[in-house]
Amino acid sequence: GSKTFMVISGKKKKSFLGIKSLTVDEITHLLDFAFEFKKNKFKGKNKTPSLKGKRIVNLFLEPSTRTRIAFEVATKSLGADIISIAEKSSSLTKGESLRDTACNIQALGADAIILRHSSPGSATYLSNLIDVPIINAGDGAHEHPSQALLDLFTLREKLSDLNGKKVTILGDILFSRVARSNIWGLLKLGAKVTLAGPSTLVPKLMEEFGVTVTYDLREAISGADAIMLLRIQHERQTQSHFPSLVEYSKMFGLKESGCKPDKHTIILHPGPINRGVEIDSKL
Repeated sequence: GSKTFMVISGKKKKSFLGIKSLTVDEITHLLDFAFEFKKNKFKGKNKTPSLKGKRIVNLFLEPSTRTRIAFEVATKSLGADIISIAEKSSSLTKGESLRDTACNIQALGADAIILRHSSPGSATYLSNLIDVPIINAGDGAHEHPSQALLDLFTLREKLSDLNGKKVTILGDILFSRVARSNIWGLLKLGAKVTLAGPSTLVPKLMEEFGVTVTYDLREAISGADAIMLLRIQHERQTQSHFPSLVEYSKMFGLKESGCKPDKHTIILHPGPINRGVEIDSKL
């Protein structure tokens, strides 16, 4: 129906809120579907008008130029109209609640709302209040499912199968929504996940997820098929979690000399990159 965002495995799912709630079949279906889209794009078919006549609203209540533009490009490629609402231009700055803003957007005929918000759980909260499908474009330090699907797609394309592959996530795990979404997705697809970084940013109790935690960079990157770097999330840290960026770089930065990945290792970074901190520019 017009209110359905996607159909996976014959079941209708109205909203796309996170990776944790998806099954292996659903993730694989989305990745296979994306692969077909990419093939068509290289054949010169830049538009697939499957959302023609739909009105999508980008409700970005936390700054992110790249994610917002990526959703705009995707929406237009599918033939839909998109309206982007940024935090400073919304009524939320005048004291209106998120619920009222979303209800007004629904009343104006939106077919889906893409929500970026600084509060964990905000996308789920909204999906329970209104009828319009919600697509989570990042909620606080909780999940960032579209970024994880992109990472999984890239790794699957490069490694063909993630089952049994060693993937290391390196950096600020504690405050990273990208890390959480990727952990769920990688584990579901059978990868062996290692988390590494300063002990203040990579709690040992995360091993309960079924991952390996290490504070030794050499051990973390040795034999890794892929390394996912994460930037230091200054804006989500309420206190200093390591002495300095120089200290962090010395201990956990990927460098061209010294402790560096194997030649076959794929390096990913969701951006923006703190050059010379997480990774040397040359590398």
